[in-house]
Amino acid sequence: MNISGNTILITGGGSGIGRALAEALHARGNKVIVAGRRERALDAVTEANPGMESMLLDIQDATDIARFARQAVERFPKLNVVIQNAGIMKPEKVVTGDTAIAEETIATNLLGPIRLTAALLPHFLRQPHAAILTVSSGLAFVPLAATPTYSATKAAIHSWSASLREQLKETSVEVIEIAPPYVQTELLGPHQAVDPAAMPLADFIAEVISILESGETEEVIVGRCKPLRFAEASGSFAQVFAGLNAQHR
Repeated sequence: MNISGNTILITGGGSGIGRALAEALHARGNKVIVAGRRERALDAVTEANPGMESMLLDIQDATDIARFARQAVERFPKLNVVIQNAGIMKPEKVVTGDTAIAEETIATNLLGPIRLTAALLPHFLRQPHAAILTVSSGLAFVPLAATPTYSATKAAIHSWSASLREQLKETSVEVIEIAPPYVQTELLGPHQAVDPAAMPLADFIAEVISILESGETEEVIVGRCKPLRFAEASGSFAQVFAGLNAQHR
């Protein structure tokens, strides 16, 4: 993937990793469109970054995704990159038997990216160079028991990304997976943004951009995420799983 000269759509671009990626890529000469459900948050991003655009999107709604994709292509005919960043992470108590959080998480984290990719892919296949970037998680490889459905959806995104990459390997569309570790955002609430155990957001973004600039990777795995990503291969899964879940009880 070329790191500049693209027209890039970033879902969940109003805050956290999405906003930080949007600003970093905007600064590198890309046309960036941030999308999400919170209009005020999107407005704050575009006001702080002249030239950046925004669009409202309910990633949980299949009808809205179809509407959004049509309008995005009409407004930005050179659109050639999507970063599937929108996601939610909520603790669950499976013993309650309540599946509301699980269903919401699957709709947002898994069905949303699948539906949006399907809607945008015909347009991307007509571009000389295009890229689909999915955002999984270190928890795709070693799950956090407190957030079982979140971890499961990220494992599914990892698997789906690999299959998508294989199916598109003879086309102009690249598939790149970004797997964040625990990062200082508000994904789990305001406390996470100041948690010293989490990777500073600026450091994470700088490392991601550096890896993308190398242009030689199908997976963007920063150093802090490698113990999770390679736990199974290194034979340390049980140890890493136990340590991770002991920290987040």
